[in-house]
Amino acid sequence: MSSPLIASPLADSDTDDSAERYQRAYASALRLLARREHSELELRRKLIARSVDTALIEQVLAELLDDNLLSNARFTEVYVRGRFERGYGPARIRAELRERGIDDALQQPALDGLSDDWIESATRQRSKRFGLGYPDDYRERARQMRFLQQRGFSGEQIRAALASAGDR
Repeated sequence: MSSPLIASPLADSDTDDSAERYQRAYASALRLLARREHSELELRRKLIARSVDTALIEQVLAELLDDNLLSNARFTEVYVRGRFERGYGPARIRAELRERGIDDALQQPALDGLSDDWIESATRQRSKRFGLGYPDDYRERARQMRFLQQRGFSGEQIRAALASAGDR
């Protein structure tokens, strides 16, 4: 009969293994964050895909958030700016942010920061794709409107972009 006061070598092994698994999960998360900003949901999904235990994921995410190495607000700012520069409109960016677990309270300030630039962006995307001239017929105008709508621009922004083509 063994005494409960004597530490089992297996117990120490379990502790070491647990600490090692945590370190691997943390290092994996840091490597992902070193490449680019991630939302909390994105990082969680990637760690799950790497077969990291759910309890470890929660510990790693909590530590990263506490150390400000992971920030949904910072991710939102970077993501919105990047998608804007690639010519996407606010509706599409908003939908993509929702897919990445970013709520409206974080989205709105980042999108509002570009509110003066959406029409200019829509105009630039339209002229880049279709040229500077105003569409001659209804079918061409509808095609250009659909293109801008799929890029995520609002009806008002699309109308302004087409109107600026007519002014040229």
